[in-house]
Amino acid sequence: MVDLSTKIHELELKNPVCTASGTFGYGEEFADFFDPGLLGSIFIKGLTLKNRAGNPYPRMSETASGMLNAVGLQNKGIDHFIENIYPRIKEFDTHIIANVNGSTVEEYVELTERINELDHIPAIELNISCPNVKEGGMAFGVSCPSAVAVTEAVREVYDKTLIVKLSPNVTDIAEMALAVEGAGADSISLVNTFLGMAIDAETRKPLLSTITGGLSGPSIKPIALRMVWQVYKAVNIPVFGMGGIMNATDAIEFLLAGSSAVQVGTACFIDPQIPIKIIQGIEDYMERHGVKEVRELVGGLID
Repeated sequence: MVDLSTKIHELELKNPVCTASGTFGYGEEFADFFDPGLLGSIFIKGLTLKNRAGNPYPRMSETASGMLNAVGLQNKGIDHFIENIYPRIKEFDTHIIANVNGSTVEEYVELTERINELDHIPAIELNISCPNVKEGGMAFGVSCPSAVAVTEAVREVYDKTLIVKLSPNVTDIAEMALAVEGAGADSISLVNTFLGMAIDAETRKPLLSTITGGLSGPSIKPIALRMVWQVYKAVNIPVFGMGGIMNATDAIEFLLAGSSAVQVGTACFIDPQIPIKIIQGIEDYMERHGVKEVRELVGGLID
């Protein structure tokens, strides 16, 4: 028997495999495929204060090794979530983590205050890195002063585990990580999608209504892995790693690079049961290599 449990600040995760926000709905959408309670945690789709229709269609495009999306944080707002969705998912036997979004610091703070009142949500993922909205989003995540400002403001009103999701669309990812750590982050998640675009050569038009969108999937894995490694070496808080994780081997590589836990995203669109297969694969790897606790793998890269 091996111990798959890991710890992120005050969160005890039964295993290090989580789902990335925006790829797993609210968890209940995948309940027909497996029990969501088997996961280490579920990062639910992005929440905003008010209803957001998202971007116009088309807003997804497959690439050679991944996908572009420009969904634009479509959701019905925090009131709808609290009244209609939260009661259905709060009893999942795993941690439900809310992904928090805003166009201004004040919106981030107000939304955080609302979520802070929900007993069954022990953590938020402060999303300062979304490349698919015209205002806010990534604007906060590409500048150290703005990242610090929103993190500090949220920290003042939030007394549970604060995870800050970083954008990879920066010059120095370690500098951004250090900045939000100093501003009060308990953990960091990275990376969000890379800004990209696709063109239909026959029509000479972009394939996304927004022209640019977020690139995810296997194509970004080597860059995401490098960024996780850089951040792990720079900060003293735990890291959620993500970016092109398609199988257990990918997840183990992220653990070795310094992730205490991983988030699986695009792979769920291909195989809804992939998170469970990854958990099983990590367990098999540990048994084969004589690793008793998954925490032994974190930062275990031999360089």
